[in-house]
Amino acid sequence: MPPASVAAAVVEMPDAELVRAAVAGDTAAFETLYRRHVARVHGAVLRLAGYDHGRAEELVQEAFVTAWRKLASFRHHSAFGTWMYRLAVNTALMALRAHASDPVTDLDTDALQEPAQTPFCPAESRELEQAIATLPPRARAVLVLHDVEGWRHDDIAAELDIATGTSKAQLHRARALMRRALGETT
Repeated sequence: MPPASVAAAVVEMPDAELVRAAVAGDTAAFETLYRRHVARVHGAVLRLAGYDHGRAEELVQEAFVTAWRKLASFRHHSAFGTWMYRLAVNTALMALRAHASDPVTDLDTDALQEPAQTPFCPAESRELEQAIATLPPRARAVLVLHDVEGWRHDDIAAELDIATGTSKAQLHRARALMRRALGETT
């Protein structure tokens, strides 16, 4: 088969076959897995990193390097995309833990911007990103995992090694801080 045909065949392979090929040393197969899943992984990590694009890029790269190293341990009990997503979220959460000894109390509330004169419009995503970025790391992690990624409080609590009630309290706190950052008075 000519090289272009081989590349086209790799791109059309299901993830499970690509994983097997990558474990056997096929770097093109792993590159295809990367291209298929990097956008979702990057989106979740970017939000967890408080929209710090440079840090998110580092964490995504770290997650995919870890995936390459651990690919042989992938057991196909879940989809590769699910496994990769969880690995990336874990990588981001470990980074948050490593950079904050007490992430719950590190917010300087005086640093929050004053509310804008015009009401918040959901289409103004930059303003929303900035508000999320001002949240303390743990509150931001709970908000992103629950409200954006759709995780349940039990799963968040297990992942962050906190009580389920703490997860709920952090979500309540994060939402209140978001309302304040976005200038809502209710």
